[in-house]
Amino acid sequence: MNAVFSILLCVSAAVLIVRGDGDALLASLTAGAGDAVSACLSMSAAYLVWMGLLNVMRQAGLMRMLSRLLRPVLRLLFPNANDAQEAISLNLAANMLGMGNAATPYGIEAMRRLNASNPHPGTATDEMCVLIAVNASCLELFPASLVALRQSCGSLRPTAVVLPTLLSSLLASAAAVVLCLVCIRPCRSRSSSCC
Repeated sequence: MNAVFSILLCVSAAVLIVRGDGDALLASLTAGAGDAVSACLSMSAAYLVWMGLLNVMRQAGLMRMLSRLLRPVLRLLFPNANDAQEAISLNLAANMLGMGNAATPYGIEAMRRLNASNPHPGTATDEMCVLIAVNASCLELFPASLVALRQSCGSLRPTAVVLPTLLSSLLASAAAVVLCLVCIRPCRSRSSSCC
């Protein structure tokens, strides 16, 4: 994609220079850079709020409570997760709040912990495969990143995407969980890992 965007930029710049619109090119580049900086600052404020909230929830023990509430579901999906369950809970909670970037460190920590108890380190276990599938299709109760992006771009109704995002992510999560359960059950009867 870098090559495609570089070619598009070079061809556009060449066409504007040939047409004698070099000033328009410079104005567009400057305006685009300014808009990008403004959007990044607006988005970073939203990320700071949600990541701070997640950290407060973790330090207050609310994530352990969430882990206990999710334990029946987590035990069904991740029966051998053991000490990785808290990191998995944090990953899912961050994804549910629409903070995919905040969920990444928790997902990596969960993978490290799952790999530590893996009889064949470096080979994906069923739990690792399920975590990837559930993480990729995770239910979003509130798409904070998307709302912040829409707000920073001047949308009149930045929260209009909440219900469609909730419904589509609910369907995607349900499909991922069902597929994981269907695919892993036969595997567990034959061996400890099929991935």
